[in-house]
Amino acid sequence: MTTRKIFFRGIVLIVVLGALYRVVTSSKTSLFHITGQTMGTISYNVKYLSEDKVVKKGQIDSLLRAFNQSLSTYIPNSEISTLNNTGTLDEPSQMFRQVLNKSQVINDATNGAFDPTVGPLVGAWGFGADKALTIPDSNTVKSLLSQVGFARISFDAQKVTMDTSMYLDFSAIAKGYAVDLVGELLDSRGISNYLVEIGGEVSAKGLNDKEKIWSIGIEDPMVEMDERKLLAIVHLDNLSLATSGNYRNYYKVGDRIVAHTIDPRTGYNTNHNLLSASVFAADCMTADAFATAFMVIGKDSSISLVEALDIEAFLIYQKPDGTLSSYTSEGLQPLIEMNKLDE
Repeated sequence: MTTRKIFFRGIVLIVVLGALYRVVTSSKTSLFHITGQTMGTISYNVKYLSEDKVVKKGQIDSLLRAFNQSLSTYIPNSEISTLNNTGTLDEPSQMFRQVLNKSQVINDATNGAFDPTVGPLVGAWGFGADKALTIPDSNTVKSLLSQVGFARISFDAQKVTMDTSMYLDFSAIAKGYAVDLVGELLDSRGISNYLVEIGGEVSAKGLNDKEKIWSIGIEDPMVEMDERKLLAIVHLDNLSLATSGNYRNYYKVGDRIVAHTIDPRTGYNTNHNLLSASVFAADCMTADAFATAFMVIGKDSSISLVEALDIEAFLIYQKPDGTLSSYTSEGLQPLIEMNKLDE
């Protein structure tokens, strides 16, 4: 699993239902659309129905700045940078605690497949900041595994501690949490119909301006970067969605293809037929973390988890003959429209 999870263009496509900025749906209710950037260059889109513009761009940007100050590894004095540099974080903020606690839950549920401390291994395999395309030997992998393991972090409401050789990165869960935070802001203003999207992770509540459930498209993971082909349309009935995939982030060394998804339990990159995992849950942070974990554990183990937990999933995988197929969980089936793909 890589904690620097890539947002793959073409996996999740917002199906635009209405004009881009403001559409009058009645004499009292309008559709407001706010866009911007966060976490560097990641775009966000917020659409909501209201009589007045009760949530403004400045409020959303302020919330996301606080989010970055807590969880961004690119800000030298952020909470997570302080922990990575010193091994200690005193009086962690509510944001930091919530992500840490959720990470613990998903780490336990996936038997360690989701692990925000996997960064040292990700870097060693050439998917870190330096992009060194090398394959580490077994001794290097074994050594780095001693620096990985969420269970090695000690935390409570007052303090977080870990060994200074470790590196914590919440990239595989943070976008989902940011979506949840914006959703909570809209909830607090009495808005009951909205869609929030940040870097491809989505949460929807109520109805759109056409008085229908918000809809998004899931695209073919095998098309070229400049192509767009829908495999399915999903109706988000008060649900959150996050998607992860590993088919466009890889490199070759000789005849070997090295995928970016690193299993934090073994230290090696994964090798299975799951191309993308779209996970649906009540909150986007949960969906985001499980989508990442599913790309570690593969199709069959992912299906077992979906059937055991209160989440839904749409999985796209490659059959032995090279063609695509998919799995749609039972609870999601009434909400999804397939487009010429065998199930």
